[in-house]
Amino acid sequence: MTEHVLPTAGTASAAARTGAQPAPESARMGRLAMASSIGTTLEWYDFTVYNIMAALVFNAVFFPSFDPLTGTILAFSTYAVGYISRPLGGVVFGHLGDRLGRRFVLVATLVIMGVSTGLMGLLPTYASWGIWAPVALVALRFVQGVALGGEWAGAVLLSMEHGKPDERGRNASFTQVGPSCGTLIGTGFIAAVSAWLSPADFQSWGWRIPFISSVALVLFGLWLRRGVDETPVFREMEEKKATAKTPIKEVLTQHWRRLLVAGGSRIGSDVLYALVVVFTLTYVTTVLHLSRPLALTATMIGAACNAIAVPWFGSLSDRIGRRPVYITGALLGMVWAFVFFVLMDSAHPVAICAAVVVGLLIHAMMYGPQAAFVTEQFPGRVRYAGASLAYTLAGIVGGGFAPLIIASLFKSWGSTVAVSFYVVAALGVTLIALVVARETAKRPLES
Repeated sequence: MTEHVLPTAGTASAAARTGAQPAPESARMGRLAMASSIGTTLEWYDFTVYNIMAALVFNAVFFPSFDPLTGTILAFSTYAVGYISRPLGGVVFGHLGDRLGRRFVLVATLVIMGVSTGLMGLLPTYASWGIWAPVALVALRFVQGVALGGEWAGAVLLSMEHGKPDERGRNASFTQVGPSCGTLIGTGFIAAVSAWLSPADFQSWGWRIPFISSVALVLFGLWLRRGVDETPVFREMEEKKATAKTPIKEVLTQHWRRLLVAGGSRIGSDVLYALVVVFTLTYVTTVLHLSRPLALTATMIGAACNAIAVPWFGSLSDRIGRRPVYITGALLGMVWAFVFFVLMDSAHPVAICAAVVVGLLIHAMMYGPQAAFVTEQFPGRVRYAGASLAYTLAGIVGGGFAPLIIASLFKSWGSTVAVSFYVVAALGVTLIALVVARETAKRPLES
């Protein structure tokens, strides 16, 4: 049996309840696209602010008794906590998403992420609280990860299950735009605050402003999501009483091969992203001893290009298939893992910007088709749970420890070659997963 999703199903149901005329298809999909991407925009804004502060400030604010690079490694260790906690969010919210609906979970995760990030901006420093300051930071980081672990799959399904069957790659990629938009907003905001304040004031109290300001994105996201209906696929399962009673168990016992394929496909892109975005800030400022604005500018330009390219590559995967686009990105990423540092070590601003921009365009080749590819691996009754587990478990292996491993490899070997080979190995895992996977672009969704 396959799922037949009418493009206007969600609008029709809303119109029937209110007596209003259905909204035009373009307007409906526009709101769905924004509602789908706002959560990941907020969450990656939060993660970006944390990542930048971990690279630039937290080594002094929360780990002041270590040398700068060691303090940065410890800060990146707390970064990894946000990935370790994701599977808990994937399990809890994946279960709820397949039992209670996509929309319910998306509102809950948005609020949790916003509150935990705002509290980070109010934390006392190590000088005031001692060891309890980094402990509280780790605890809030854990909560952040739980929320993100439950958010991603629901955001993808919100737009994909509402949209047309032959546009799943494009529609699912709306969620994938969120990380770039969040990175762009977060980086831009920090750059503005850095320009406004002196370095001493920024390290003393200015770093708190971007954390506390996330409340504005939370309120906007809640307004967007409250105006979107539950997906037609979930409503149909509810009407037929076909929802899974134990979706997590069903995924682990009946769909574990698909779980391995879906999770493996994510690892390489996560590690490449960690290199190009997270480690760039440390490398430019700590190793090359160049200015912070240069690193932030390169990241912002790259994030803007990535945000534009992701939907394009998602649409391309609708036409020629997920695997060809995805595999090309992984192969190019292997080459760029070495070219990246050649350009960086030139210490020329244009070359550094080019290293980041091209790296994020290659990342977009994988990230564009990724959301549809991962969620299409699972049938509708366990799609939220399966996609959440694949996303969160791969996040630990890939993105969670990547900044820590990259920084540690560089510190141990004193060379970028070991870092490049690590990125190539991660992309190799992704290639293996793609080679053994089936093509899903032209297949109807399973139910």
